[in-house]
Amino acid sequence: MAKGMTTVFFCKECGYEASKWMGQCPGCKSWNTLTEEVIRVEKKGMGGTVRAGEHRADQLKPTSLNAVSMQEDEKLLTRIGELDRVLGGGIVPGSLTLVGGDPGIGKSTLLLQVCRNLSDQGHRVLYVSGEESLKQIKIRAMRIGEFTDALLLLCETNLNRIEECIRNARPEIVVIDSIQTMFNEEVGSAPGSVSQVRESTNVLMQLAKGLSISVFIVGHVTKEGTVAGPRVLEHMVDTVLYFEGDRHASYRLLRGVKNRFGSTNEIGVFEMRREGLTEVTNPSEYMLNGRPQGASGSVVTCSMEGTRPILLEIQALVCPSNFGIPKRQATGTDLNRVNLLMAVLEKRLGLQLGNCDAYVNLAGGMKLSEPAIDLGIAMAVVSSFQNREIANQMIVFGEIGLSGEVRAVSMAEQRILEAKKLGFTTCVLPASNMENLKHRKFEGMRLIPVESVRDAIDLIRKE
Repeated sequence: MAKGMTTVFFCKECGYEASKWMGQCPGCKSWNTLTEEVIRVEKKGMGGTVRAGEHRADQLKPTSLNAVSMQEDEKLLTRIGELDRVLGGGIVPGSLTLVGGDPGIGKSTLLLQVCRNLSDQGHRVLYVSGEESLKQIKIRAMRIGEFTDALLLLCETNLNRIEECIRNARPEIVVIDSIQTMFNEEVGSAPGSVSQVRESTNVLMQLAKGLSISVFIVGHVTKEGTVAGPRVLEHMVDTVLYFEGDRHASYRLLRGVKNRFGSTNEIGVFEMRREGLTEVTNPSEYMLNGRPQGASGSVVTCSMEGTRPILLEIQALVCPSNFGIPKRQATGTDLNRVNLLMAVLEKRLGLQLGNCDAYVNLAGGMKLSEPAIDLGIAMAVVSSFQNREIANQMIVFGEIGLSGEVRAVSMAEQRILEAKKLGFTTCVLPASNMENLKHRKFEGMRLIPVESVRDAIDLIRKE
């Protein structure tokens, strides 16, 4: 091993550093997550010399909370409404945003569209690519539209040179595509390693905060769907955005997992077209497009994604099993939750579902885990089992407990108004939500409160 180099072990989940390999990480208690890497050791001088970025203790002075200025910088609008919604109203100057997603999902395309809109507004933008050449970026840009001279391109993977270029050009927005291709000369490991990703992100964070530059980082994801590299990477940045959806389908979902400047779990819906990503302003109508009329096992429910209510169709197919062990499958929701709800239906309603195959699908490709869709799943399963259809203009939402009770959900008023806007006339909701809605009049909407899952299932027979 070269002089000045040493071997350490980093945890891929939390970034914990150890001098030897261990089966379990002492930091996050995860198994088999420590990876071996070679790093360069820097010796500090004995004369008390202060290096760049370090400060003596006698030079540090705390600041009073009342002395901190509350003058807020104006957010930069990307002119992409769905993205601005997820970001919390626009781009905050000096923020560090991580964008993750599967290969080919549209991360680079969306950020190139953002660069185009910001450069058209006169903002100076620097797009740094470590994966494509200038000609490749030009080919992709020609598909989107015309660009101004305010957009600067740089193909480089050496972070020291990129830092020097940023300090000289002083752009307002910087896009790094991607963080796994960048390497810092002060770190001896290969690009994409835990230490390289962590140190590179730390350098970009210092640039963003020190120069008030908004930095976007593109991150690759692992087969588990998380950003490759240490988990501490998500803690360092201000905002974490994930692109979801099948890359072979036309829709894309941009979900805000973390946001220090807005609400979390906010989503934006996009459609992939030849000219790039176009925003879907009414995702509820988009998700319900092509819904079958008069079919059993189909019910419409409403889920809250951040501050936005989204209507979507739940489909269920229940049929007798030809094997000894029935098959259960869920797409878009938790399979264990579906099994739990079917157990409640068997226990509380006496339905013989134990010898039936059951398939539950959330149409549109969305992945939801909100408990408010429980009642919709239960009614869809019973509707398919009894081969009885549910009224087309009915919407259902509510959480189901193990005793069969229907519990209240949050933001019931917003869900009802969204359903009314799309022409629904009947709403089945928890009875405990009616107390907060008794002073509101929803013209054209018939509200049916239910206290238990049995009350809701009886509506299928009546309809």
